[in-house]
Amino acid sequence: MNGEIKSKIRSPIVQRKHLIPFILITSCFAWWGLANNMTDTLLAAFKRIMSLSDFQTSWIQIAFYGSYFCLALPAAIFIKKFTYKAGVLLGLGLFITGALLFYPASKTMNYFHFLLALYILAGGLSILETSANPYVIVMGDASTATRRLNLAQSFNPIGSIAGVIISQLFILSHLNSATDVERLSMAPEQLKKIQSAELSAVMGPYVGVAIILLFLWILIAFTKMPRAKDESGHVNVKQTLKRLMGNKNYLLGVTAQFFYVGAQIGVWSFTIRYVMKQLELNEKNAATYYLISLALFAIFRFICTGLMKYISPGKLLAYLSGIATVLTITVIVSGEYAGVIALVSISACMSLMFPTIFGLAVEGLNSDTQIASSGLIMAILGGAVLTALQGLVSDMTSNINLAYIIPLVCFIVIFYYGLYVIKRHKKIAIQR
Repeated sequence: MNGEIKSKIRSPIVQRKHLIPFILITSCFAWWGLANNMTDTLLAAFKRIMSLSDFQTSWIQIAFYGSYFCLALPAAIFIKKFTYKAGVLLGLGLFITGALLFYPASKTMNYFHFLLALYILAGGLSILETSANPYVIVMGDASTATRRLNLAQSFNPIGSIAGVIISQLFILSHLNSATDVERLSMAPEQLKKIQSAELSAVMGPYVGVAIILLFLWILIAFTKMPRAKDESGHVNVKQTLKRLMGNKNYLLGVTAQFFYVGAQIGVWSFTIRYVMKQLELNEKNAATYYLISLALFAIFRFICTGLMKYISPGKLLAYLSGIATVLTITVIVSGEYAGVIALVSISACMSLMFPTIFGLAVEGLNSDTQIASSGLIMAILGGAVLTALQGLVSDMTSNINLAYIIPLVCFIVIFYYGLYVIKRHKKIAIQR
């Protein structure tokens, strides 16, 4: 038994022969992190540019998360029939296409054209995540799979930070300061000129990203990658889903992922508002705390990947979700700097959760992994559903502190899944 443990510890996270493919696929994690956080700023941008209501701007999230939900299962079927590499190239291709469509949308100045471009872009991200996450898992020894996925996912928040900075520099800073009332009083020609300049600012970063991604697409296309394909190529979704529905670990993993994404989006979406209230700061200064949260998230991804060499993923998930639960209670009942520090610290705890839940949920699924991965990506819908619920609690109570009851429930669910995994692994160890 000791020899087996030592062998697992010595197993490299990434084998030398897979290093270049791993680097190329891992870069995709950063790019979709960048796209996610650039998209977050579109709500504020379009609200000002087109004088939209909160409900109208929410269509950005509906288009984004709706596309994630709709494309994940078709992506898994595509990957099972072909290869992970084909899935990555298809996802990147749609990502590039959606980003380029921001150019004609900026010329028509039609909000729904932007939503269509965003839907196509997010569909590409859905396919990309459905492909890249399990692809990284199979790029090496099964004993290091969760650590390998955590390492790859460590570059996701780096992209997220870059997305926020790019949005601040190239989109938000170029918005005209005219208010809704002032825009209503403008002559149509004057308003159109202002909106045209603002929409061009929105378009620029997306087209720039598309051009860079085109080079990445070419690199991946012409690089020899691990095949990692179900050799039968047979797709029987009904039978696969039947097996998955009978797998308790997988079902609990999907549930935990749904609540995790809801917690992450909810914690971050309301961070600026919480800080503004507690420390009496404006949006710009409060956003600094959001950036600190993202930085902590990025740093602790690497730290947690290292810790997994000594602490099992299930235990680490339980420990950090338990700490996140305590911190969230502090956010709710406390205030001022204590509440803000607790809120920012939650990001450190969240850092390992998505890839760890993903890796634990697909353990031992073998040929069912592709379809199973789509369910875990579809669980991203929790970011839209639970964040909307959190906003509803805030509106009904007029208390941003109480809105964090929703993330609190989420972390309790994740904590339960961590405990379940620990118990399951002990049972497997005894049977061996």
